Amino acid sequence: MPQEVGVQYKEIMKKYLESQSEEDLYVGQQFSRRFIEKNIAPEDVISIHKNALYELHPYLRKQVWDSFDFLIEMMIHYGLTLREHQSLVRKQEAIQMEMNVATKVQDTLLKTTSPNVRGLDVGWVSKPAQQMNGDYIYFLNQEHASSVAVADVMGKGIPAALCMSMIKFGMDGLQFENSSPRNVLETVNRIVEKGVDDSMFISMFYGKFDSTNGHFHYASAGHEPALYFDSTTSSFAELDAKGLLLGVKKDAYYEERSIPLKDGDFVVMMTDGVTESRTEDGFVEMDTIQRLLVDVKSLPAQQMAEHLYNEIGAMQEFRLSDDFTIVIFKKELE
Repeated sequence: MPQEVGVQYKEIMKKYLESQSEEDLYVGQQFSRRFIEKNIAPEDVISIHKNALYELHPYLRKQVWDSFDFLIEMMIHYGLTLREHQSLVRKQEAIQMEMNVATKVQDTLLKTTSPNVRGLDVGWVSKPAQQMNGDYIYFLNQEHASSVAVADVMGKGIPAALCMSMIKFGMDGLQFENSSPRNVLETVNRIVEKGVDDSMFISMFYGKFDSTNGHFHYASAGHEPALYFDSTTSSFAELDAKGLLLGVKKDAYYEERSIPLKDGDFVVMMTDGVTESRTEDGFVEMDTIQRLLVDVKSLPAQQMAEHLYNEIGAMQEFRLSDDFTIVIFKKELE
């Protein structure tokens, strides 16, 4: 350590011990900047203080000097811990900056346009549990039909966002191709199978409303079944179809089914962040989800989706345990 710093420190401390004035204390506070300029560690500062005090008052009890040795050892470990902490903070800040950029990129890349097709009312809500969303909604709009893909990447953060970007790339290529649910899932599955790591799993429900005949066609890649509400009987039924998760098998088969939609009927497509919502009392039951939907069945589809999110979110004090996504296709009077 620089000898001149020790000499100067001793003189400043001597003056303060004699006067104990605010002015001399202020001089000492300003002098502390020299320690930083000279890159002097905290334990070395204590050594400087100990040496200065010994020169000024050499006859102090042995326990006083021993206590300084103890404090020096404490400061050595404190300095190491502080540097580790500061390093972690810098890394966390860097990661957060990357996440902010990735979130903006995700929002830009994965933008989609809500459909506007005769006889169909659409509402949707997608809320991430963390900063980045592992759920994905994609609308495919055609002249007499509107389709939606509801996907759930079983992972978080940037890897999940990259997977969803790959899905969107595959979906964009289907704008003018055969957009039947079965064909869409087979096409996206081949893309995912080639480009996604084996540790990533993606489920998807794909539904298509045909305005020419009022039918809703659907297929599923290991996704949560959709809910179909029959306005005539005021009852719900699950819309499920056989199919493996995306990327598991190159030539996977996806079953396609269809149902007719009457005025007032609606289909609710969700991710497991909705169906497996948890409260202090346990999971939110499907009966509760159905009741919440029935309570607002006469409202527009967007208000229905927002009502379900607000009610289930309130049950969890809006601390989502998983990404929450819901899409409603509601048949309306033409």
